[in-house]
Amino acid sequence: MKMSESQRIEAPRATVWQALNDAEVLKAAIPGCQELTKTSDTDMEAKVMLKVGPVKATFGGKVTLEDLNPPESYRIVGEGSGGAAGFAKGGANVRLEEDGPDATILHYDVDAQIGGKLAQLGARLIDSTAKRLAGEFFKTFGEIVAPSAPESAEEGEAPADSEKKRWLGGLFGKKQASPADTAN
Repeated sequence: MKMSESQRIEAPRATVWQALNDAEVLKAAIPGCQELTKTSDTDMEAKVMLKVGPVKATFGGKVTLEDLNPPESYRIVGEGSGGAAGFAKGGANVRLEEDGPDATILHYDVDAQIGGKLAQLGARLIDSTAKRLAGEFFKTFGEIVAPSAPESAEEGEAPADSEKKRWLGGLFGKKQASPADTAN
């Protein structure tokens, strides 16, 4: 499975680069991520729970940052096993392009392979799920890095921005506090 997309983030390239290398930001952005521990400057261990069609599994694996070219690009590579559900491995080439002093275009090219029960589900289901998960990751990542954009407020989208902030606050709060602590 291969996919290429771009996304504009309302933050300077240096800020986006820093977030792409922050384990806590990545953990919050990866759909279903339960744990993400940095073991070196370029290596992390992850535990991610995914549901693909009728198959639900927790994958344990490693994530490595390669071909580092700060603050312009890198390749993020991951490999995980979900026991009887199968395995998943792949990566994404990520490139950051300045779009003025306060915005960045994040380009990504994803490639992934799966095996086991997951591979038996069919290419269409796998491709649509992979595209949805990649889209969720980069959308959430953009919301974390630039939680409010002045241009959105001008277009009448301020309530959506405040809802995103509340959701992200709840996301971080659930990891560190009880849900009752996050309701304000």
